[in-house]
Order: sequence, then C-alpha cells, then structure tokens
Amino acid sequence: MKKKVWASSPVFLLISAVMFAMACVSWFWNRTVFYLEVALAAGSVAAVLVSVSHFHAYVTVAAKSARTILSGDRYRALQEFSLPVAVVGNAGDIIWVNHAFWNLVSDRRECRGENIVKYIYPNTVQQILDSEGTDVAGGQRRFVVYGVKAEPCSILYFVENTRFRAVEKELQESRPVTILAYFDNHEELARSTTNSESARMSSEVEDILIQWAQGMGGFLKKLNDGRFFILTDECHIRQAVEKRFPVLDKVRAVHSGERLNATVSLGVARGAGTLQEADVWARKALDMALGRGGDQVAVKQADDTYEFFGGLSKGVERRDKVRTRVFAATLSDDMKQSDRVFIMGHKYSDLDCIGSAAGMWNAAAKTLKRPAHIVVDREKSLAGPLISILQNAYPDERIFISPQEAMMMVTPKTMLIVVDTHSPDFVESVDLLNAASRVVVIDHHRMMVKHIENALVFYHEPFASSASEMVTELVQYIGDKMLTSTEAEALLAGIMLDTKNFVMKTGVRTFEAAAYLRRKGADTVNVKRLFSDSIDAYKSKYRIVSNARLFGSFAVASADSEFPDIRISAAQAADELLSIRGVNASFVLFPAGGVVNISARSLGDVNVQLIMEALGGGGHLTMAGAQLSGVTVEEATKQLIAAIQKTVQNSRKS
Repeated sequence: MKKKVWASSPVFLLISAVMFAMACVSWFWNRTVFYLEVALAAGSVAAVLVSVSHFHAYVTVAAKSARTILSGDRYRALQEFSLPVAVVGNAGDIIWVNHAFWNLVSDRRECRGENIVKYIYPNTVQQILDSEGTDVAGGQRRFVVYGVKAEPCSILYFVENTRFRAVEKELQESRPVTILAYFDNHEELARSTTNSESARMSSEVEDILIQWAQGMGGFLKKLNDGRFFILTDECHIRQAVEKRFPVLDKVRAVHSGERLNATVSLGVARGAGTLQEADVWARKALDMALGRGGDQVAVKQADDTYEFFGGLSKGVERRDKVRTRVFAATLSDDMKQSDRVFIMGHKYSDLDCIGSAAGMWNAAAKTLKRPAHIVVDREKSLAGPLISILQNAYPDERIFISPQEAMMMVTPKTMLIVVDTHSPDFVESVDLLNAASRVVVIDHHRMMVKHIENALVFYHEPFASSASEMVTELVQYIGDKMLTSTEAEALLAGIMLDTKNFVMKTGVRTFEAAAYLRRKGADTVNVKRLFSDSIDAYKSKYRIVSNARLFGSFAVASADSEFPDIRISAAQAADELLSIRGVNASFVLFPAGGVVNISARSLGDVNVQLIMEALGGGGHLTMAGAQLSGVTVEEATKQLIAAIQKTVQNSRKS
C-alpha cells in the first residue's frame, strides 16, 4: 500500500525540480521571471508535500480503523475465512483484504489502495450496502456481494456462484420451445398448379422446415397438410431471433412456374412454464401471425408480449367462402336470440365503417326483424353525408343513436357487432363494449396484439379489402331480399374507399362483391358524390402536399394547425403523395383531438403497418395510422423518421 501511495509523488517532485532548473537559467536572462518561476516551483513542491501529508493522514486513520475493526481473533478469522472479504474506506479505496480475496477476486495481485469499483463495476459500494446481494463478474468468475457498514469503513463479502450461474444458464438455454408452422398458401397453390407441381413445392417447403428444425437440434412432426409441429430449445431459438428467421426467405424462394411463391407462418412459444402452456401459446402466436397476413413469425414471450418478424409480403387472397357461410349462419342464430342489436365501428368513423354497419343493420332489422341501431358519434364522424342519406331513406326508423343512448338501452341479451376494427382502444365507445356481454367482431385489419377477446365470434379476414366487402358476402347468406340500393351504395362506398377506387388490395372477391352490389341497385355516380370535397378541403389537401419532404422513397408531410375536415384532407394528401414518382410510402402528420395523428399509405412494397406499430398504432400493409400524445408535430416527425429508419434496417436484415 505504501508503494502505491508514493507511486505518483516522484513524478510531481520531478516536475518541480525541472521548474527550479528553468528558474536558475532565467537568473541570467530576467530576474523578474526568475523570482516568478522560483515562487511557482516552491508552490508546486508545497502542494505535493501537503497532498502526500493529507493522504498519509487518511491512510493512517483508515489503517487504525481497520485494526480496530479487525483486531485479535476477528482479524485471524477473517484472514482465514473461506469467503473473499474486503475492507473498504469511505472513498471506496481498498484498505485490507483476506487471503481468499487475494486468490479469487484480485488474481493474486496487490490491490490495496485501489478503488473497489474496479471489482464491483458497474455497482457502487452504497448500492451494495442498500441491497440484499448484488451480482458482479470478476474475470471468469461470478460473485454475489454483500455489504456491512462498520464506521468509518465498509466490509464486503464475496460469495462465488460461478457454478450456479453456469447451471442456471444451461437450464435456461435448454428449456424447450414449441413452434407451430403453417404453409400459408398450400391450398391456393394446389388450385393454381398441377398435382405434380403442387407436390414438388410442398415437398420442398417441408424439406426446408425439416432442415431448419434439425439445424436447431430439434425435430419436425407433420400434423396435416400444411401444418407442422417443431420442438427445439431456447438457445437455438435465440439465435434464430438474432438472425430474424432466415427460414422465411428460404421458403419464399420456392415458387411455381407461374411465379407463385410459397410462404409459411410460424407461431413460437418462448418461456412457457409447462409444455401444455407452450402448446396454447404456440397456437395463439400462430393465429396472431395468420391474422397479420401470414408470411411471418410471431413469438409469444413469458411477459405476455409478442415480437414479430417478416410480414413483408402482401399475402394471398383466400377464395374459400365456406367459412363465410358458416359464420353467417352462426351470426343469424345469435341475432335471433338477442333482444336488441347494436352495430358499432371505430372512432372517427369513415365510409367503410358506416357502410359495413349499414349492411349489418339491414340484415338485423330488415331481414331478421330484430331491433337494431348503429352507434356513432355523428359530430366526429367522417361519413356525415352517408349518415344523412341513410337516415333520410328511412325517416320512420331510428337507425343512428349516440353511445350514451345505447348505454341506457343495453341488456344482458343485447348483441354488439363491432365492425371495421378489432382493437378495444379504437371502438366508438369503450363503455358500451365493456357493458355488452354478447360481442361479435367483423374486421379486415391485420391483427394487433391488443384485440377484443372473449367475443362470441371473431370474424377476421386480413386478406379482405374492407369490412364492407366482408359484410357484403355475409348479407348474401343471411338474406338479401330486403337489401335496398341505399345500403348497397353505402357498402360500395366503403369498398371504394379502402381500395382507392379498386386499385389497392383488390382481389377476385372484391370485384364479386362490387358486382353483387351493382345488381342490387348501387349507383356508381351516387357513390362518387360521397367522395366530393368542398373547395376549402381541396385547397387544404394540396397545402399539405406542397410542404412534403422526401426521405429516400418515403414522403413525409405535415399540417401545423387543426382545421375543419383535417382528417379527410390528411388521408387524401397521403394518397396523393403516392402518385409522386419514386415514392413507395407516404406519411401525413396533423394535430387533431389534442394529439398528433399520422396517416400512412404505401403501394405495397413497404409495410406501413410495421412502422405505425412501432409508434403504438396499427392498420394494414398499405394503409395504417397512429396517434402520439404529449408531443408536437415536429417531435412526432422525428419519432416517425426514427421508426422508418429502424424498419428499413430490419427489412434489410431480413
């Protein structure tokens, strides 16, 4: 310890000697400089001597305290104690250590006089004293450090748990992880290709999954056509997460002669307590991956959160209408057993929301003769003209009611049909959702982690273009004799809104639904009028477009202040920005309702849903949104750009 005390002192004394030598040279040059330099040199020597003296005094006091604490038998006991022990001064300097500390912690190096932080980093002595054991690493060893305050020193005890940590790590990494894999478009490829081509692709996909499972030290069991069970361990699944599941790309490389690519979805249960729980988690994770459009991995973790990988493809439209017919029959039976039917959409309802609600109102009120109402806040709705048209078409009917009125009418036998959303945070009235005991969900948006649970029926089709398309198919099976041209036009308006006039996310079933509505009397001219804007809204839209900035292939625009119909103008501006050459995705930020809203659009090459989810929102691959509270438009823009950059980096890794 004495050696360490004087380790730096000679250096400072040598500097002082050099200063004296320079002063002597100055005697022959300038007497004033000589006296000045002599004074500085003397001051430096005095400072060094005073510092050393104070340090000696501190060491003397600390040493006396240590001898007081560790006197006699206590000293000999701690010296031979099997656990490493260190006595530390108030400044964190090591005053005394026993043989065990010298052998195990300091690796037989002289450590007295050093700061203890070197051995307990990143913790401090006070943190150790305040805790009931702190984990620290010392080289290849692991310790739990306990502290006792003994004025004016502290005594630290190091309990080695290297072997325990190794066993714990081995146990954690060997925990089983169950995976359910589903060949997304197995049936579609079978219909679109020959038997031999379909068998070849199925065999290639299965071989890829088998090799992947075996490469992770696990195995694969085929459950049925297109569904597989994989068992592996935590260590290998962590490596797969770090690599972002390259198996998705390998499967996507399998294609038919018509360039139809194969895709798989994986549901991973990570950190489940039992194998039975892991099975349930894997099923939920797979449902989540499929509900988000497929071609991705959903990992359900022990803290009841999900992590998603992939999801970059547009997905494949499912043309099997059996599920729709079964759901229509189930929904009809449930509505017949209800004393009243409420249809509710999302906040700031649009044409798709009101159009699909109008279709369900017709099925319940006109076809099944049940009292039915559409619950909507008319002051905040973006589909005001459509609401007026529907109400004027049925002047004797009370079609639309407010959420407050609905709360006064709800009973245990009341059915609530939620359309165009599946998130409890986005519904028109959360209180009504909680009050209704019989809930049905009809939605086409990609699945969000937080969704309405315990619904009687959860009819979710992420491949559908709109909720109006889904309702159009349902009313054909429930009964369409009472469907008038007014409701048909409302449904067609909803389809046209979400498909951008049959451009985006349009499949065969979309045109079939539109053709059916046309046969039921929908007038396309009347529908077009629903999309008309005022001159002020038109100018506002192009003001937003004019201040757009490009970040690569992303266009970002914003509105600084709120104005009437800002939500409609912002959504239209986001659509308009996609017409700019080189823009693959557009984002419009605008203040409304006390928060900053983001309207996101893409042409399909960019999944804006992933970007909006990073900001707490959601939506579709080509259409999504988010709301940010407590920030300005400028701050929200910075968060958006950061989310875009992160998503782009992840997509490159994938």
